[in-house]
Amino acid sequence: MSRMVNCVKLGKEAEGLKMPTYPGELGQKIFANVSNEAWQMWLKHQTMLINEYRLSPIDPKARKLLEGEMEKFFFSDDSAAPEQFVPPQQ
Repeated sequence: MSRMVNCVKLGKEAEGLKMPTYPGELGQKIFANVSNEAWQMWLKHQTMLINEYRLSPIDPKARKLLEGEMEKFFFSDDSAAPEQFVPPQQ
């Protein structure tokens, strides 16, 4: 049986992550409160941020920025795409 969480991003009970996906206190908070579906949404959002801001995930400043954006994405309403971002046409 899957582990269920009350997902803070989706506002509903959903299948939780199988294991922590990020280290430290933030990782534990995500593991306890974020669904697998919401995590997949974050991965897409993170990829967009890396591409739009031309970030290197190994750069400590970029990692700090992404960690802050991750916290906002899941636990506040302050997360947004960069102003110049234009979603791809489908």
